[in-house]
Amino acid sequence: MDPSCGLTDNRGSPPNSLNVSPPGGGDGGGSSSHRKRRTLLAPDMNLSLDHSEGSLLSDDFLDTPDDLDINVDDMDTPDETDSLEFITNGNELEWEDDTPVASAKAGPANGSGEVDGEGNTNNGRLWRTVIIGEQEHRIDMQVIRPYVRVITHGGYYGEGLNAIIVFSACYLPDSSCPDYHYIMENLFLYMVSSLEMLVAEDYLIIYMNGATPRSKMPGISWLKKCYQMIDRRLRKNLKSLVIAHPTWFIRTVLAISRPFISVKFMNKIQYVHSLDELAEIVPMEHVHVPECVVQFDEERIKVRRERMEQEQRQQEQQHSVPQEAMKKSARPKSVIVDQ
Repeated sequence: MDPSCGLTDNRGSPPNSLNVSPPGGGDGGGSSSHRKRRTLLAPDMNLSLDHSEGSLLSDDFLDTPDDLDINVDDMDTPDETDSLEFITNGNELEWEDDTPVASAKAGPANGSGEVDGEGNTNNGRLWRTVIIGEQEHRIDMQVIRPYVRVITHGGYYGEGLNAIIVFSACYLPDSSCPDYHYIMENLFLYMVSSLEMLVAEDYLIIYMNGATPRSKMPGISWLKKCYQMIDRRLRKNLKSLVIAHPTWFIRTVLAISRPFISVKFMNKIQYVHSLDELAEIVPMEHVHVPECVVQFDEERIKVRRERMEQEQRQQEQQHSVPQEAMKKSARPKSVIVDQ
């Protein structure tokens, strides 16, 4: 070895003790009687860089057990088709069941941000992952939070677990609100996933159409997507679709939807014009009826009663006119007697 490297065999042994002196313990810092020498023992170490016994580069340190051998050729490495989004954004956080899921998908306004320990992003969004038709979907729960009451469980009817599902159209978003299509897309996924969780056997759907302005009515394309995404089991187990307070608009939409809706499904649709008629079909103990629908039903009943009373008065007046005419014609004519 080159002597200039300073790694020859004539080097001195490393120290195995350390002298510790108190502050100011130099030659000019006081008498030697106040200085104490403390000795710290160190273990024997060989810091040489050769392959001698006990060195860091010796075979004892470099050898590894057989069970730790790593074959690089057998390791799976990602190819170009593998997704590495979790490396770039660090924004994938999944939870089980119905706990929110943080997703890397951007929201309508701003989808960037990190996820905290509760599944929230810095823009305040919550996500849920669901499986629909053997495909995984993510729902923006934050954006649909004001509209989740659109679908509720109304108890059971008959024998067994025949569920009653209530769909309240009055809770749908207005078509003029910002990000309307984004909201409806996430709301659609929420309703379909909720339907799959709530239904065990046969079921019945009540569509509360009353007190719903036309601006909140879903479009034909949205209804078509709902029908096509619903699992075949759910379509088969649906026994009836009861539409309460139908309007000409909803009847027109259903008529236009006939080309992509089966005849069996169309035969399951029935209309009721009041909550009293609905109560004759299904038990209403656990059916949540929105307050606006109750007021709408009461106003319709009041208007109908007033119209019936008015028609009855008109009929009475029409019957009274002929009777008076008959009475007049039946009076005897006065006889004039000449004297």
